Amino acid sequence: MMMMKRAGGYLLQNLVPSLSSLSSSTMLHGSRVALGRSPWIEAMKQLQSRSLSHSKDEDSVEDFNKELESIFGAPLASPSQLGTKNPRPNLDIQQRIQSVFDANPDMVNKVIHDDENIAAPEMHLSHVDISGKAAMVNVSEKTDTKRMAVATGRVLLGPHAFALVAANSMSKGDVLTVAKIAGISGAKQTSNLIPLCHNLLLSGVDVSLRLHEATHSVGIEAKVTTIGPTGVEMEALTAVSVASLTVYDMCKAVSKDIRICDIQLESKTGGKSGPWSRDQS
Repeated sequence: MMMMKRAGGYLLQNLVPSLSSLSSSTMLHGSRVALGRSPWIEAMKQLQSRSLSHSKDEDSVEDFNKELESIFGAPLASPSQLGTKNPRPNLDIQQRIQSVFDANPDMVNKVIHDDENIAAPEMHLSHVDISGKAAMVNVSEKTDTKRMAVATGRVLLGPHAFALVAANSMSKGDVLTVAKIAGISGAKQTSNLIPLCHNLLLSGVDVSLRLHEATHSVGIEAKVTTIGPTGVEMEALTAVSVASLTVYDMCKAVSKDIRICDIQLESKTGGKSGPWSRDQS
């Protein structure tokens, strides 16, 4: 508070006099610029008089902030919004949520109490360390188990592009075959694309693409399996993403209205958390 007060006072004492000393108009690179009636200067003059007259009163800081809000049209960011140089490592997850939504207690209650996963003390972001910094998870102590993940996505082509893909008449070649190979390659390159993913030895990658005439779209599904210490959800999602982008690339010459959508995890098995399915969630 005091730092803000001193900084504000310094700004007003040094900036406003220099602005006030300018005449109603001045020359700038040969052009006449009107300054005397600038609402900015008038507002700053008012702030100077009010701030300096209450320089010894702690309540003036709050008044000063309100004045700035009236000028800029938005409240000043709080320390929790701006962040700090030294994160507080001892905050638990509920305290972190509180610090993010400190201006909206209703949102805090909704996030913490309505979501049992977040409210559970053992739940946390695995790729964030105790100080809030990004970190790669150490899986050396985990047991190798069979793991599988399935992801899906859609590419909305539109009637014209869809007809060309269905007839295998695209100038770049067989869209579905090229996208299938691209998806398999993408799954194997996941750790190179996603910084904190582990480099896994994949047991299998199956990418399938199907045409849906009713929606003029291509449905994409990727199934990835491995035996290892961590899951392959990201590999499955990457396979679908790369296959989708390849379909887009192969078809973009005939349509700019192609959309990639609904890329999502459908199911996974293995690991400490056990099986999960979107249909049963």
